[in-house]
Amino acid sequence: MKKFVIFLIIILIIICCIAYIFLTYRANFYDARTQNLQYENYLNKEIYGSELVSIINKAVDNNVKDKVSKNNNGIYQDNQTTSINIQIKITDNDTLYDMETLYLGGMDNFVRYYNQIKFKCTKIEYHKKTNKVRYMLFEQISQ
Repeated sequence: MKKFVIFLIIILIIICCIAYIFLTYRANFYDARTQNLQYENYLNKEIYGSELVSIINKAVDNNVKDKVSKNNNGIYQDNQTTSINIQIKITDNDTLYDMETLYLGGMDNFVRYYNQIKFKCTKIEYHKKTNKVRYMLFEQISQ
């Protein structure tokens, strides 16, 4: 009888562990899907510079919330799980800017000059571990 009770307790512990792993996986899956939808809506969609500023602010807020570290240049480092990096290709001078360059350089100036300019998200990459968005590329499509 004692062996049977120990056997049931072990089975119960195993079932609880499996349930915990499954529920954690499901919560992480839905969290990644919800966050990705916020960014995937912009793929191959034309937006104005003012909306691009909102996307950059959202990405910076997510990086701050997830405590993503920065390198010596102030650029958020890819942490393989939650970091989001956005690059903007400006065709006026054929230059690729990191979101931190625009964020630290003053979003007001960017809005002043590129408010009515259209951009298009041409590329999205995902983290391999979490399947969350890790990189987005926006290209200027109008002058």
